[in-house]
Amino acid sequence: MTSDQLQLFGLLFFVFVFLVWGRWRYDLVAFVALLAALLMGLVPKEQAFSGFGHPATVIIALVLIVSRGLSNSGVIEMLARYFVDAGRRLAAHVAIMSGLAAALSAVMNNVAALALLMPLDLQASKKSGRSPSLSLMPLSFASILGGMVTLIGTPPNIVVAEFRGDALGESYRMFDFAPVGLACAVVGVAYVALIGWRLLPADRQSQDAAKDLFDLADYIAEARVPEGSDIIGRKVRDLDELAEKSDVEIIGLIRRGRRLPGLARVAEIKADDILVIEASPESLEEALGTLKLDYVGKGDGQLGDEELTLSEAVVPESSRLAGRSATSIRMLYRYGVALVGVSRQGRRFRENLRKLVLQPGDVLLLLGHEERLADVTGRLGLLPLADRGQRVIQRNKAWLAVGLFGAAIVAASVGFVYLPIALGCVVAGYLIFNIVPVREVYDSVEWPVIVLLGSMIPIGSALQDTGGTTLIAAGIIDLASGLSPAFVLGLLVVITMTLSDVMNNTATAVIAAPIAIELAGRLGVSPDPFLMGVAVAASCAFLTPIGHKNNTLIMGPGGYRFADYWRMGLPLEILIIVISVPTILFVWPL
Repeated sequence: MTSDQLQLFGLLFFVFVFLVWGRWRYDLVAFVALLAALLMGLVPKEQAFSGFGHPATVIIALVLIVSRGLSNSGVIEMLARYFVDAGRRLAAHVAIMSGLAAALSAVMNNVAALALLMPLDLQASKKSGRSPSLSLMPLSFASILGGMVTLIGTPPNIVVAEFRGDALGESYRMFDFAPVGLACAVVGVAYVALIGWRLLPADRQSQDAAKDLFDLADYIAEARVPEGSDIIGRKVRDLDELAEKSDVEIIGLIRRGRRLPGLARVAEIKADDILVIEASPESLEEALGTLKLDYVGKGDGQLGDEELTLSEAVVPESSRLAGRSATSIRMLYRYGVALVGVSRQGRRFRENLRKLVLQPGDVLLLLGHEERLADVTGRLGLLPLADRGQRVIQRNKAWLAVGLFGAAIVAASVGFVYLPIALGCVVAGYLIFNIVPVREVYDSVEWPVIVLLGSMIPIGSALQDTGGTTLIAAGIIDLASGLSPAFVLGLLVVITMTLSDVMNNTATAVIAAPIAIELAGRLGVSPDPFLMGVAVAASCAFLTPIGHKNNTLIMGPGGYRFADYWRMGLPLEILIIVISVPTILFVWPL
């Protein structure tokens, strides 16, 4: 093993550890790794930022803008409203919603598809009085499965297609993934609709969603003690009986911006103190009335006293709030909205609520005027958990949006226009007809994904140039010594799927695609089965909430715990392996 190979494997180990740790954002980890590779001479300076101009990076950015246009036109929501009916039995509801999610994910970004359907699914759960956890995980898994069907459905497909173009001179076309992806999607959706949701714990299945949608994970909230309050001069422990009647728990006290030690049980309450409360939204509102407290921001005149509304929203990875606090963006001052509660899987935290660094999957309880709440959720990239219909803004342009997109897909599929150019024309059309306003173009792009991909592509190329892929391929072949290439393919699928469960699926595809090409070369077989195996496996992150952004997005609203993903996800991954490997070998012979 050469010194360059040792350094590169050490760098990849660093990337793997920090992506799994999750303390730093994945785009920052990838960019730091790229800088390190440049300083160590592993990546030539001429290729330093080649990944940002790579076709895969451009296609992903354009697909995200097109997804925004399809959402803005209202066509997706109209379809969803037609299919969603709270009166259906659970099995039928899960089957229809999962099928719709898979179909939408085939033609648009799968995170965008889930973001459109999740509020509707939550509404249906609440109206029917069943737990949202029974349908949210199937919805997430189905949106991931649907993305495997087409080139633009998921970033790993785009990455794999462009790696094939670099290695063999011809990239995969739009529907080359369809035979294998469709087989996996159909079987996977059938599984989550008929069996998967039944594997969740019994307490999930008995949850009363109509009573309290988020009883599985209450909010940590803060409430201010106003001048003249009856509880001034009393100790925190003296409020236990009143708090219990309102079904809340007082878990701390903040004075002059500092949290008092422990639960502050013996602290004497003063005016302008802030009580830290664990409660559901309904219980919180009742407790504020019983204890004569104010929401932080309300009593000092910043919000006013009339027509204030509580709103619940999820923080996705693409949100401007992810990795930041309400104080750092001056939420109350700039947007006129107060953060009054955070739900993070039942966890308690020591930080002041407004200084708490928010994470993807957190559920926020926001207070403000209705029109400001609608504005702030859009501007900060939050996902509202109540469907307010504000996304359907241009119904009269729905068919125009579909027509432009459909024409581009047909033109690219028959080879008339190169796919990035075709998608670029769609984006230009959406801008000309104001389907996507100019101000929303850059907001539509998930820049962390772009930075991740732009940073990892040169590192993936260095893995090939230094002979690292040859070493890894040799190790896999030695591990499967004497066995058939079909077994090696299955082993590659398992390894890639395992990596995707603990690190970003795009990064997994960037690392695994060149290994697939090297494996095929050493075995003397076609690289297509191995590349297809990577595409399938990199998309199948069902065991953890961190493997795919959709799994992170549903964790808070569904009240899921880490082990819940294993319950439904492990059988699904085994099923995908059993279905995908024979299908790949049939469609793409060795």
